[in-house]
Amino acid sequence: MKKAVSHIAIVVICICCVLASKSAMAQQNVQYTQYMYDGSLINPAYVGADEALSMTLVHRDQWNGLDGAPQSQTFSAHTLFKKKQFGTGIIIHRESIGIHQRFNAGANFAYHLPTGKYSYLSFGMQAAAFNRRSDYLAVQGNTADPSAANGDFNETYFDASFGLYFRSRKFHMGYSASEILPRNYALGDTLNVNSDNFNHLVFTKLILPLSRSVDLTPSVLLKYYAGAPLSYDINLNTTIHEVVSFGVSYRKDESVDFLVRLNITPQFQVGYAYDNPIGTVAEFARASNELMLRYLFKFKYDKVVSPR
Repeated sequence: MKKAVSHIAIVVICICCVLASKSAMAQQNVQYTQYMYDGSLINPAYVGADEALSMTLVHRDQWNGLDGAPQSQTFSAHTLFKKKQFGTGIIIHRESIGIHQRFNAGANFAYHLPTGKYSYLSFGMQAAAFNRRSDYLAVQGNTADPSAANGDFNETYFDASFGLYFRSRKFHMGYSASEILPRNYALGDTLNVNSDNFNHLVFTKLILPLSRSVDLTPSVLLKYYAGAPLSYDINLNTTIHEVVSFGVSYRKDESVDFLVRLNITPQFQVGYAYDNPIGTVAEFARASNELMLRYLFKFKYDKVVSPR
């Protein structure tokens, strides 16, 4: 019976994957290269899955060396309640691109439903506040742009995300949809949510033990954002003695990425990613650098599937 429930859970998530083929009109989210090390960066249903209080800080320099190139920082913290079925956490993100800045802070909640001895289906939600600001006064000589004449643009709004995540010892699969609320609506209005306006992410990975000390982890991330065709990342990571990991990723028509992660202690991890642009992107963009610091506190619940 448990195996049947587990199979049904996988089918439910696969059905959700079909949603990724719909057109999307929301703004593209920030992208990181090391999202596979902390699923909460892309899916609120992941919070609590690390079996302990987990804190992750990621800093990314996109197209390093170019004036006004994107820079972003994200802090994520999440934990599992004592009953083992509820996860909660926060995520804070800052991004700057030229004269534009974006800041958002959100709260994540997840419920982890056991589907077998070592498998769980998780449901997650995120509620967040967003602030976008553009300093058009910094654009010299741009008098033709009416936005520049206004000097400064500042917008604050609220939004939400939801996700599903299935995990077992050797297989993970998740689906998340972000920015699902309309940008402008009054409290007295009827709130109409249109699924065609969502951003869609589908992530899946396999954990393949090659020996007692070496694991091979292939993974794929499908992405569908506003005004852009379906994109994907293909990743391959190798972990040795649960101490050092290294891998390579291919981001469709954009970059080839190289990753390395070192477990300084069983709790403290340091990761680095180098993205080398390819194709037409390489004609105007430079390499990107990404640093990740992650700490998992020592306490640990028994009989909960570890994603590591």
